[in-house]
Amino acid sequence: MTRFFVGITGASGHAYSEALVRALVGAGMDVDLSLTSAGAKVLRHELGVVAEADGSLARDTLCAWLGDEVAASVRVFASAAVEAPASSGTSLTGGVLLCPCSMGTMARVAVGFSSNLVERAADVALKEGKRLIIVPREAPYSEIHLENMLKLARLGAVILPASPGFYHHPEDISDLVSHLVGKILDRVGVEHAIGKRWAGLEPPAADEGTQRGVEG
Repeated sequence: MTRFFVGITGASGHAYSEALVRALVGAGMDVDLSLTSAGAKVLRHELGVVAEADGSLARDTLCAWLGDEVAASVRVFASAAVEAPASSGTSLTGGVLLCPCSMGTMARVAVGFSSNLVERAADVALKEGKRLIIVPREAPYSEIHLENMLKLARLGAVILPASPGFYHHPEDISDLVSHLVGKILDRVGVEHAIGKRWAGLEPPAADEGTQRGVEG
């Protein structure tokens, strides 16, 4: 069974975090989860999930949020828990996923400055050549943001902005969230059946094409 590290920061978009954790567990994966202090504040604001001041989640809070079945496959580590497995290059992981990733966290990862477990896990992924998926959520991007993304992409990270598509005709917000989560899972090689895959456009009906030709 593969274990993934999911880091949640202070960027907006925690609906993506929740859907990602659920999707990973649903695909048979284990998850190590850590929130930055800012991430804990945004999680409470956007989803109503109350984390501890250090970014940790009480087991009953985790179960109430994700449900007992999903929570059973999730380990939560405080922001300052540098002794966590993800802090070492010897730990086995399918990848480190920062979702959503704030510009502050991205900047510190880009320069190798690890001030918490989320940033350290990303640093380890880079130095060990493991998968690092960064899901930035900001608008607009400044030149500094773009430079940091380019630097990280050149170092081997995948920059996957929280920019869902609309070509699959989403019916609600959950469809938009699923679209992005599916793209994350694709990049880390996790099989899934989330969202709709592009199957091309159907050719126009014969009579429709003929009519257009006549009008043209």
